Amino acid sequence: MRACLAVVVAVATVAALATHGAGAEARPLRVLFVGNSLTATNDLPAVVAGLARATGRSLEYRTIAFGGYALEDHWAQGDARAALGSRSWDVVVMQQGPSALPESQTNLREWASRFADEARADGTRPALLTVWPESYRRGALRDVIASYRRAAAAARAELYPAGLAWQLAWRCKPALGLYGPDGFHPSPLGTYAAALVLYGRLFKAPLVGIRALRPARVPQRTALLLQKAAAKALGRPRAPCP
Repeated sequence: MRACLAVVVAVATVAALATHGAGAEARPLRVLFVGNSLTATNDLPAVVAGLARATGRSLEYRTIAFGGYALEDHWAQGDARAALGSRSWDVVVMQQGPSALPESQTNLREWASRFADEARADGTRPALLTVWPESYRRGALRDVIASYRRAAAAARAELYPAGLAWQLAWRCKPALGLYGPDGFHPSPLGTYAAALVLYGRLFKAPLVGIRALRPARVPQRTALLLQKAAAKALGRPRAPCP
């Protein structure tokens, strides 16, 4: 378990060793993350920021995530809307639960659209982060992917298809440990896969075979598999399996 948890720490270590200033952007990309414990577990935004630093890029972020929250809950609670109203953000990345059931799909589309309209009014690009179902419902992943894709289209939002990257990685290696111990929240490896998708789309950056993007404790072949899966999920022509 200690070695597994070190994946997240290793990303930060790689970032710290990167040469400062080379290729750095003059202005950091500012991203607001709105979601629940699927984002908060392993501190996904920090892992994305670590990947950015490792390649000479800069990401500033704020995370508003409460356990079990859907976008409807965030709307009522108010912190996310207040943060958007500050007009401080380039992108807002939103997620809720799997939203595979018909009523949940409708709920996701409605509240993603409301948030997206408010984000655009505040000068922020809206985006949805595709998540995944519980491990005992792994067969529902296809419906989760479709639900988030439809919601992004309805909201005219960008899509960050982390769940699709998980699916593509499992096609190559079905036993890959992307779930954490509870069978729902991501393992550090699962968070790394999601972070690659976010990093790749936020910065329009290459993913495959970039040494700085491989955490020290992740085997090279596994890192390459996840990089290829993330690239393919983003629509880049790649054979998914190394």
